[in-house]
Amino acid sequence: MYTLGINAAFHDSAACLVSNGSIIAAAEEERFTRIKHAKRPIPFSTYELPFHAIEFCVKQAGIKVTDVDHVAYSYDPYLVLGSHAGDPKIPIPLHSRGHDAPEWESPWDPLALSAIVNAPRHLASGVPHHLQERCSGLPQTGPDRWHYVPHHLAHAASAFHASPFRAAAVLTLDGRGERATTSYHIGKGQHLIEHGVVTMPHSLGLLYEQVTSYLGYLHSSDEYKVMALASFGKPEYVETLRKRVRVVGKGSYVVDPLNLQEWFGPPRVRGGPLEQRHYNLARSLQQVLEETTLELVGWLHESTREDALCLAGGVALNCVLNARVRSRGPFKDVGVQPAAGDAGTALGAALWVDAQVKPTSGVRRSTMEHVFWGPAYADDDIEALLRRAKLSYCRMRNVPEETAALLERDLIIGWFQGAMEFGPRALGARSILASPINPSMQDRLNDIKDREDFRPVAPVVLEEEASDWFVDARVSPFMLFVFDVKPDKAGRIPAVRHVDGTARVQTINRRQHALYYDLLRAFKRRTGVPVLVNTSFNIRGEPIVCTPRDAVSAFYASPLDALVIGSFLVQK
Repeated sequence: MYTLGINAAFHDSAACLVSNGSIIAAAEEERFTRIKHAKRPIPFSTYELPFHAIEFCVKQAGIKVTDVDHVAYSYDPYLVLGSHAGDPKIPIPLHSRGHDAPEWESPWDPLALSAIVNAPRHLASGVPHHLQERCSGLPQTGPDRWHYVPHHLAHAASAFHASPFRAAAVLTLDGRGERATTSYHIGKGQHLIEHGVVTMPHSLGLLYEQVTSYLGYLHSSDEYKVMALASFGKPEYVETLRKRVRVVGKGSYVVDPLNLQEWFGPPRVRGGPLEQRHYNLARSLQQVLEETTLELVGWLHESTREDALCLAGGVALNCVLNARVRSRGPFKDVGVQPAAGDAGTALGAALWVDAQVKPTSGVRRSTMEHVFWGPAYADDDIEALLRRAKLSYCRMRNVPEETAALLERDLIIGWFQGAMEFGPRALGARSILASPINPSMQDRLNDIKDREDFRPVAPVVLEEEASDWFVDARVSPFMLFVFDVKPDKAGRIPAVRHVDGTARVQTINRRQHALYYDLLRAFKRRTGVPVLVNTSFNIRGEPIVCTPRDAVSAFYASPLDALVIGSFLVQK
């Protein structure tokens, strides 16, 4: 049985194919279109299905869309349509709506909902020419077994059904779904039981977005920059924000309207200078987010008595918050879906429908131990491109050893190996790698990627050696938690130590990615350090590279020293 999961409702459009509870393929649309987050800044672009990602998934399985048994879309428009849920005609004019018409949050909502309701027909049309063949045979109304999965339920399923836990409490924190902004579930075997919900307009995700915009960054994509800024600030404005964010019991909270300009002065112009008040606001926001979430987590533990917690939603990509929940919260185990943002809802919707249609008596059929579910390219394909581009290259006899030698010389490497990552993090398939030993390496990498100077870079460490280099380090394959760098090791890996003494750590074992693991082992043999700098392989404003052509283009458009692509080495 095949189930195709689709996310297209907000941003980070993606597709995932599941067969009998096991992931076959998963990819984000941006990797193919080269448009970040797969959406241009048009609020109603929900009509854009992830056609390229869908094509990749079904092609990976060697099937057509007509062979798919179920399609799961990670948004239920009928939860917003209210009394018009059974009406095929959606009332659009805001000025003439009747008493029973929906109260739209945005003037684009009716257009967006219309697109989502018609998504089955859009898929059946196979709009791009390259997908028409794989969609041929679908009725004009689209697949018969089409499921609209509530957005937060899809988030929750992505976290629980891909986790190793037989039972867990599940917390979803994001900007918003149909109406939900925060939701609680209890996972038992193949079931998710709703345990509570917070709805619009109260949202910790939207609170973070609002401050992100005030600080001159793009909301829904630049929140991680605010998290990095927080380390440079003081919690000067915590009391001001605390008065507007109040936990009111039973997992509920209230976020009062904010008047940031009145309280903190004019907003920062995008690209303008950063002042101390900006750092302080970021720190205050981060602290209030952590305090509030810990209160919610405390209630969730007390009311469920579960030992494990699963996290999903865009807020769960805040690795500093995750570390606080893990170290100061009441749960024994904390797991975070690596594609915690909206891309992960494609996976969650597919896993949810699969579990409901074909339950397995509570037995976990698939645990997400890695994220390498995207496109991969053979050496023959890579070499054909290098020849066509008339590039000088050589075939490496021992990729890990020869790459480690380059890294030991402080060269910065574009690393392109195996199947691409699903989710926002580059975790060793499409990475830029460097030695962490030279203190100037962070500045060099930020210059190469044309990033802000305050942005930290992250380490990857051999799983078995993580606790020797980072305080209380645990298995962390998805770079979703921060750990303190051990004081006696700080001087040996200065490039990955943030100003607050922490590092966002990825651990790696050989089962997850053998070549990546062997590279770290080779680097350790040469330097005594089982750590490398790992950041995403892309240039500013573009998604992570996907194809060999993307990799070559990014390599020659940046000051990277070398490209290790498959078995080949390219140098300038």
